[in-house]
Amino acid sequence: MKQVYFDNAATTQIRNEVVDAMAEVMKSNYGNASSSHSFGRSAKAIIEKSRKIIAHYFNASAGEIVFTSGGTEADNLVLRSAVRDLGVKHIITTKIEHHGVLHTVEAIVKDYNITVSYLNIDKNGEIDYKQLKTLLETNTNVLVSLMHVNNEIGNVLDLKRVADLCKANKALFHSDAVQSVGHYKLDLQDIQIDYLAASAHKFHGPKGVGFAFIRKNSGLRASILGGEQERGLRAGTESVHNIVGLEKALNIAYANFDEEVKYIKTIKAYFINKISQDIPGVVFNGNSGDLAKSTYTLVNVCLPVAPNKSGMLLFQLDLKGIACSRGSACQSGSPKKSHVLTEILDAAALEKPSIRFSFSIYSTKEEVDYVVDVLKEFITK
Repeated sequence: MKQVYFDNAATTQIRNEVVDAMAEVMKSNYGNASSSHSFGRSAKAIIEKSRKIIAHYFNASAGEIVFTSGGTEADNLVLRSAVRDLGVKHIITTKIEHHGVLHTVEAIVKDYNITVSYLNIDKNGEIDYKQLKTLLETNTNVLVSLMHVNNEIGNVLDLKRVADLCKANKALFHSDAVQSVGHYKLDLQDIQIDYLAASAHKFHGPKGVGFAFIRKNSGLRASILGGEQERGLRAGTESVHNIVGLEKALNIAYANFDEEVKYIKTIKAYFINKISQDIPGVVFNGNSGDLAKSTYTLVNVCLPVAPNKSGMLLFQLDLKGIACSRGSACQSGSPKKSHVLTEILDAAALEKPSIRFSFSIYSTKEEVDYVVDVLKEFITK
């Protein structure tokens, strides 16, 4: 049976070069980086070399990169510490953020005396920048948390515009950039963001490792206690091989950046054209069908399927060897509809199945043809 993996927004295939680099570290550099002997010093040197290389790609200093278990931990570290330690009294975000942000904000509200404002979202998933400006001008001790690339509909936030607004109003700005790091170049001297979250497995690196960019002199404190690792911001023995895997994956992503972006864009453009021609009535959710306004890595389509058949669509795709999703992988198995699509679609559209297809350098046009043919057969049968 043919196998097609179009769920790269959930996780990506790890590169062979990354596996090799990690395996070499596991075999040869197994010391604890906190130990003072030569084995520990060797592991520590590897971590600091990786940290310096990663920081370079973002025009940041090495001390501003804090390794975590992934994007969700990085989000939690920043949001919780900002409220607990920096006196944040008001959070501005949206209801279409990743649950790593949404659920954390909900928990913080229960634990601390703060208020939250959710920005208005239009039918395409765009935020109301005027409302953001007004909220920033009329509130103090504010933290703004807005994701760079939406993981379900692919909308791309104007990071610099938001960062400039925050800086002008003395507000802190955090962005979940899990879907963009490794896929976009971010100059964090030009974009005056305060905090950023990233995860290696979204750009062909290993699972279980990511980082938080925390601008120097931030005042944040650790949420995980027990040691002085990561400059006292994240206790726990560092996973040396995973950190090396993260660095290697990022190295390759940016070394081949222009070539790989161009290739994946051709796959997405081909998918948009193919499904539009072969399945009349298909609708692209958010800005995902617009190459100029969305990320080049994914599309989210609402398919013309009767409600009584929609529940079987993902099952049928899986039977045909096609991996895709109806939304965030963190919601897999949940009977609830996508919280992102619930915010932007009307009741009639929500009754139809919406599927996210996300692409990588390993995707092909032949795979697109196969997927669209399977969808067409299901809809017309």
